[in-house]
Amino acid sequence: MTNPYAPPRAAVADIVDPNAQVALAERGTRLGASILDTIIFGAMVYAPFLVFGMLDASAASAPASDAPFGGMVAVGLTLSLVGLVVWFGFTISYLRRNGQSIGKKILGIKIVRTDGSPASLGRIFVLRNVVVTILNFIPLFAFVDVLFIFAESRQCLHDKLADTIVIVA
Repeated sequence: MTNPYAPPRAAVADIVDPNAQVALAERGTRLGASILDTIIFGAMVYAPFLVFGMLDASAASAPASDAPFGGMVAVGLTLSLVGLVVWFGFTISYLRRNGQSIGKKILGIKIVRTDGSPASLGRIFVLRNVVVTILNFIPLFAFVDVLFIFAESRQCLHDKLADTIVIVA
């Protein structure tokens, strides 16, 4: 016979098992993901502007009748802005879905809260990126930030500020 006064019992899917072990991402893998993110960002945002800027510069040095590339800087700038929008779209989509940047997704690691629960997009974007970008104006902050990776917890200073860790996905 069931007790009608007993509290309800239900399985809650969003509660993290406190006994579950998470594997922290290796330092080299995190570095690799950061390098990949930088290369992808540069290819999508800076490369079009540089390529079309160089085409425009070479066209400017040619005689006026032989210069078919007038206004290439504007084309490069437009493609750079399109690349920035596309990069933001992919990055925000991946971060919202599973706590991964493009580089982290490629290398199979992701950002979670220190208790193993998913990190919100706001926490990742604001605390890990915006606040740290502002703090980077302090001399040597970026250097100190990355040195924290050598602690046993493998958390950079931006991870500690956002209460996040990076784990194997």
